[in-house]
Amino acid sequence: MAIMVILGATSDIARATAAAFGRKGWDLHLAGRDKAALPKIATDLALRTGREVTWSYFEAADVSSHKAFWESVAPGAEGVLCAVGALGEQNKAEHDWTLARTILDINFTGLVPVLSMAANTFAEHGKGLIIGIGSVAGDRGRAANYLYGSAKAGFATFLSGLRNRLATKGVHVMTIKPGFVATGMTEGLDLPKKLTTTPEQVAADIVAAAGKKRNIVYTPWFWRWIMWIITHIPESVFKRLKL
Repeated sequence: MAIMVILGATSDIARATAAAFGRKGWDLHLAGRDKAALPKIATDLALRTGREVTWSYFEAADVSSHKAFWESVAPGAEGVLCAVGALGEQNKAEHDWTLARTILDINFTGLVPVLSMAANTFAEHGKGLIIGIGSVAGDRGRAANYLYGSAKAGFATFLSGLRNRLATKGVHVMTIKPGFVATGMTEGLDLPKKLTTTPEQVAADIVAAAGKKRNIVYTPWFWRWIMWIITHIPESVFKRLKL
């Protein structure tokens, strides 16, 4: 059976989406940094989905390891879900280039090598699915998180380029743009309840969109219109706002 490789597999959205794809008949390969958590998550998902679930270590920031990693999981892989990401601390990173670089690497530059390898493999096979989880934060820079947002913007453009390149190769590329999601990453933040969703709902949206071969998916759906409004505010006005 085709394997879905889940990068950043210990995140709440990744786990929920992995379970949703498992229920659709995909076998799963979980990849991430937490060697203690991965086998437990793999066992749980195998029991819940009835699918074969394997796991391995993956560090997005260590790009030198990506080739060996991809070669180890490529056999049987027909899909990749990239759920790697971290908000980081904007205030500290504004004064510390090492922290700033970490935010950029985790959310964008560290993802390019492995996804490029996946793209090349899938193009050779003439089939495949690549799903990248970005963020509505990438649609317009805000003072509160512009490092994270700029990385997500770059990631979205990278995925757009892959989508254009692979459209005639039988490979579909999806960009997912969640709004506020109640996860471990956002724990402690004062999120508006009416605009905040769950990892399970994001997962359901992703799997449904994959079945329809959607290109860019805002989740929940109303974020498409929220971001349309935000991106059309004149810069002379926007720069004085605190959104």
